[in-house]
Amino acid sequence: MTNITRLSLWQLPLTSHEAYHMADGKTCETVNTTILRIDTDSGLSGWGEVCPIPHYLPAYADGVIPAVQDMVPAMIDADPIGPEALMALLDGHLQGHNYAKSLIDMALWDLTGKAAGLPLYRLLGGLQTRDLPLYHSITCVAPDEMVRMAHEAYAQGIRQFQVKLGADKSWQTDLERLIKIREAVGPGPLVYGDWNCGGNRLDCTRVGRAVAHLDIMLEQPCPTLEQCAAVRAATGLAMKIDENGFDVESLLKAQALGCLDAYALKTSKSGGLSASRRLRDLCLHLGARLCVEDTWGSDITTAAALHLATATPSRALLNTCDLSGYVAPHVDPNGPVRQAGFVRAPDGPGLGIEPDLDLLGQPLAVFD
Repeated sequence: MTNITRLSLWQLPLTSHEAYHMADGKTCETVNTTILRIDTDSGLSGWGEVCPIPHYLPAYADGVIPAVQDMVPAMIDADPIGPEALMALLDGHLQGHNYAKSLIDMALWDLTGKAAGLPLYRLLGGLQTRDLPLYHSITCVAPDEMVRMAHEAYAQGIRQFQVKLGADKSWQTDLERLIKIREAVGPGPLVYGDWNCGGNRLDCTRVGRAVAHLDIMLEQPCPTLEQCAAVRAATGLAMKIDENGFDVESLLKAQALGCLDAYALKTSKSGGLSASRRLRDLCLHLGARLCVEDTWGSDITTAAALHLATATPSRALLNTCDLSGYVAPHVDPNGPVRQAGFVRAPDGPGLGIEPDLDLLGQPLAVFD
C-alpha cells in the first residue's frame, strides 16, 4: 500500500509572450501559478498545478496554499491511488474551493498513472484522439494587430481561432475584429468571438446579427446563461459556454436553455480531472462539443488537459489549448509543443512531465 508522506508547494510567475486582454479589464501579463508535489512512502511523487487568472473565476492564487494546508490532516498517511476516493474525503473536509482542490486531484492522478506505469489518458478513457486540434486565442487589441496574429497562427497550421472581444466596450470595433479575422483566415476555419461574460445582451446581439452570414460562433457573451441563451436565440449563432458551466447542474441548465452547443471544460473550474471526466461524459451524452483546457498555466496543467482530451472521442472534441505555449518559463523544457496546428499528450507514466527543480527553487511551503 502507498501512503502520502509530504506535500510541497511552489509559486512561479508566468509571463505571457504578449499581453493578453479580455473584456471587463481582465488582463494576463504576469500571473502566479502554484505547483504541488505529493510524495509517498513508495518513492513515487505526483505533480499538480493551478493558475487562476485575476477577476476571471471564483479563484484566488494566494488562497491555494492556505486551502491546501487546511486539507493536509486529511491527506497525510492517506492512500493516493485512485484519486476519487480521497477527493470525496476532501470535499467533506473543506467545502468548495474547487480551484485549490484541482491541483491536488491532478497530482493524485499523476501518482496513480505512475503506479500503474501508464500515461494518464489510458486511465481516463483510453487513446481516442491522438493528434489534438488546437485553437489559438487572440488577445483583444486593435483589429489590424489581431489580424496579424491570426495570419501568424494560420501559418503555423492553426485552423481554429478564438477572437477576444469587449476590451474597449465598442460593439462596432468588436464587429470589425470578427469580420477582418474571418476574411484573413478564409472560409473553413472555425472563428468564434469570446466576450468572457463582459458583453451585454443588446450589443452582443447586434454584433451576432451583423456577422451571422460569416459562419461565426459566439462564446460566453453575457454574465448569465439566460442572457447567453437570449443572444443565441436572437442571432441563430452557435454558442460555446465557459464561465457559466462548472458542474452538472449548470450544464443541464445550459442544455435546457438551448445554448450548450460547445463547452469549455477547464480542470480547475470543475475541481480537477476527476470532476472534469464526469462533466466530459455528461457532454458526450448531451451532444455538446468540448474544448478541453484550463484557465492558465504551464506544462503540468497543459499535460493534464491534453491527457483528458486524448481520452475524449474525436467526434466530441472541438479543440484543446497548449497553455504553456503562451507563457514563459516552461517548467519542463521537454513539455508538449504545437506541431502544425496539433499537439500530443506525453506518453510517459502519469502526466509524463518532470518539472525542473532548479527552476522551481525552494518550496514556499512543506507539509508532512
